[in-house]
Amino acid sequence: MPTAILTGQPVPGSSIESELRSLGFDVHLASGAADTETLLARVPGEHRVAVVDARFVGHRHALRLGLTDPRFPLAAIPGAVTAQPAARQALTRAMARENSAGGGTVLAVDSLADRITAALDADGADVHRPELGSLVAAVPADPQARNEARQAVAAVDDEAVRLKSAVKARDGFVTTFFISPYSRYIARWCARRGLTPNQVTTASLITALIAAGCAATGTRGGFVAAGVLLIASFVLDCTDGQLARYSLQYSTLGAWLDATFDRAKEYAYYAGLALGAARGGDDVWALALGAMVLQTCRHVVDFSFNEANHDATANTSPTAALSDKLDSVGWTVWVRRMIVLPIGERWAMIAVLTALTTPRITFYALLIGCAFSATYTTAGRVLRSLTRRATRTDRAAKALADLADSGPLAEAAAGGLRGTARRLPAITAPAVALLGGAAVVATAALTDFGGPWPLVAAIVYLLTSALAVARPLKGALDWLVPPFFRAAEYLTVLFLAAKADVNGALPAAFGLVAAVAYHHYDTVYRIRGDAGAPPQWLVRTIGGHEGRTLVICVLAALLTAPQFKLALTVLAVAVALVVLVESIRFWVAAHKVGAPAVHDEGEPA
Repeated sequence: MPTAILTGQPVPGSSIESELRSLGFDVHLASGAADTETLLARVPGEHRVAVVDARFVGHRHALRLGLTDPRFPLAAIPGAVTAQPAARQALTRAMARENSAGGGTVLAVDSLADRITAALDADGADVHRPELGSLVAAVPADPQARNEARQAVAAVDDEAVRLKSAVKARDGFVTTFFISPYSRYIARWCARRGLTPNQVTTASLITALIAAGCAATGTRGGFVAAGVLLIASFVLDCTDGQLARYSLQYSTLGAWLDATFDRAKEYAYYAGLALGAARGGDDVWALALGAMVLQTCRHVVDFSFNEANHDATANTSPTAALSDKLDSVGWTVWVRRMIVLPIGERWAMIAVLTALTTPRITFYALLIGCAFSATYTTAGRVLRSLTRRATRTDRAAKALADLADSGPLAEAAAGGLRGTARRLPAITAPAVALLGGAAVVATAALTDFGGPWPLVAAIVYLLTSALAVARPLKGALDWLVPPFFRAAEYLTVLFLAAKADVNGALPAAFGLVAAVAYHHYDTVYRIRGDAGAPPQWLVRTIGGHEGRTLVICVLAALLTAPQFKLALTVLAVAVALVVLVESIRFWVAAHKVGAPAVHDEGEPA
């Protein structure tokens, strides 16, 4: 149980002790700095500890934000400071210095908690200070100031602020105006009944899978039910994040589940639509796979650009300045958020079209909308990169290399091309990645199944991929390398399966791309959670993007169409088993050992 040490002279009528207990703290009273240091030493090292001034006046939610957020080792608000186990030494050192300076005298005017916070700042510790907004947190020095602080507390509805802060500060149009006005109350209902965000996330996944099952029936009633359930799943998807913010229940495992389940829900629904269309005699598996490829590549563009510029120095761009200016004009904000077709708009469109039209029309609309938004966002980011004077760091280059997912073949070839790569222009990496990928995709799409040309192109792709990563990815447009690799691999699988022209080949290709895409998403979430990329043995075991592309082209050249379909199925199952088992093992282990809690806002809802 976390411990709160209440310091100073208790104020008659104060509710601070009961408020701390309501937040789950075991409360101890200390008369001064020496007593506080003694009590602090008695708190077990694996427990959170807080030092709070007994004269504190403020909202309970201000205390909650300042003292219970699991994401930050050190946090403080006026009159209170807290440390998790990882930061106990820093707090202990600051406390010892204050005790030595103060001589252990009874506190009169100054706040020990605030002095400790100042000492932590002086030591260079990273102390989180939450945005309180209209919430009150103060240590009044006299009765008049106390009375004014209490009046300020009474003037602000603590619960209204808490509900408002449960919603993302930046969200999509559909979510902001059609979901969040009531989903926040669902989040509060869940919190009051002890439900966790992970439980709500799981409920959202189950609802989406039922929706996919309804779509797979191929009946109009099934399609209508699928649309309704997809919206219900999205409401729960918004609720889990709002519940995490409302109750400050953040965790590494929760962030991973939320992000992973979002992709699983959407792509399972695509498969359900394709199965439903097949029952009606319409084969749309190529469209379903195309939609998954396009959506995944869009996300990789987002991830790569953000990682490339995560800690870039001298980060200036006229394009970014123009974007910020447009965001200051009310109506342009919503237009720009809708253009990118975030998950809220996307799922609403899919749900409505599923209920009212056919799977083919739904996929056509989805592909057109996602293609337009991908063009818009990618073009804007290319302009920003070309006009930005920034120095990319080693961390950014390492993240892009991990996102590239190069296997042993590309790594071996890159070793012999490093000298050549250093002499080439900065644009070389994205240019050769694009050209090599275009070559293998074009030959897969334009030549007959079973011919040698895709295999030849795959060898060329292997060499161009090696050249692209032969030097650190620090160029202005090097963040395009991972998306180009993703598009090349996924589209090669799609076109070879389509060219096989045998029943079941495209569904098998859908499964294989889904398994590989999961691996790529998992890499992103590990990097975002500061957990590093997946282990090298995993990347080597599943071949890297160039190895998988080469194997697929070899199989297409050597096998008959039915045999190729079987090979795709076996590969899909094998890759899925390897990446899922290792991923689940990693995230569960990280959660059990107390990995730092994170909360990734991810794609705007």
